Amino acid sequence: MLQKRIVVCLDVRDGKTTKGVKFKNNVDIGDPVDMAAEYYRQGVDELVFYDITASAEKRDIMIDVVRRVAETIFIPFSVGGGIASLDNISAVIMAGAEKVSVNSAAVRNPDIITAGAHKYGSQCIVVAVDIEADSSMPSGYGVVIDGGRLKSGRDMLAWCKEVENRGAGEIVLNSIDADGTQDGYDIRATRLVSRTLSIPVVASGGAGQPEHLFKVFTEGCADAALVASMLHYRDYTISDIKREIASSGLFIRMDW
Repeated sequence: MLQKRIVVCLDVRDGKTTKGVKFKNNVDIGDPVDMAAEYYRQGVDELVFYDITASAEKRDIMIDVVRRVAETIFIPFSVGGGIASLDNISAVIMAGAEKVSVNSAAVRNPDIITAGAHKYGSQCIVVAVDIEADSSMPSGYGVVIDGGRLKSGRDMLAWCKEVENRGAGEIVLNSIDADGTQDGYDIRATRLVSRTLSIPVVASGGAGQPEHLFKVFTEGCADAALVASMLHYRDYTISDIKREIASSGLFIRMDW
C-alpha cells in the first residue's frame, strides 16, 4: 500500500501568503518562506506554492520567492501560477522546484502538458484542475480558469482524462465550492476522478479537521490531500494531523 501524502498549499499574492474562501476575500497571513520553513519542520510531505494572480495579470511567476523557498526546504516542492510556456517551466525547475503545476495555460494550450512531460518527464508535470458544480456538464462539474474567474466550457472528467493521456504525472483537483470553507473535501468529485485515472490525484479544497483527510483518502480514494486553512490559522499542526490519521490505520509517513 502506498503512503498517503499531506501537501501544504501556500497561495501567494504580492509576495505574501494569502487565504480566502471560494477564491474570494483573500487576506494576507504571512511570509511564504517563513511558513514553508515551519511546515517543513513540522514534517509535511510536500509543499505547493501558487502565485494566484500571475495568470489573471498575465505575468511571470515570482521566481525570487520560489528560489528562497527552495533554499529553505528539502522535500518535494511544486510551483504553479503563470506557467504558460516551456521557458516558464524551465525557470521554475532551475529555481529549485521538483514539480511544475500548470492550470489555466494548459486549458488554453494543452500541448504544454505534452511538451513539458516530454522534456522533463511526467513526474515533473502536475496539472491543477479547478472545478465547480455544473449540472450542464456530463460529470456534474465544470472546469474554471484564471483563479475561478472564467468558465472554460470543459467537463471535469473529460479534461482530467485528456491531462493523463497527454503525459501529466499528477492532478490536483481543487473544488472552488469547498475552498476555504473547512467543511470537508468534495468526496464525489475526488472519487470520480481517482477511480477513472491511473495517475495520482491530490484532493484540494475544504480541509478543516483530520477526519476530512481520512475521509478523502478512504471514501474519495485520493492519493494525497492538500491542506491550507487548518494549518495557517493554527488549528492543527502537521504532527496532529498525521497522528490522528495514523491512529485510524492508514499508512502515512511518520518521522518522529
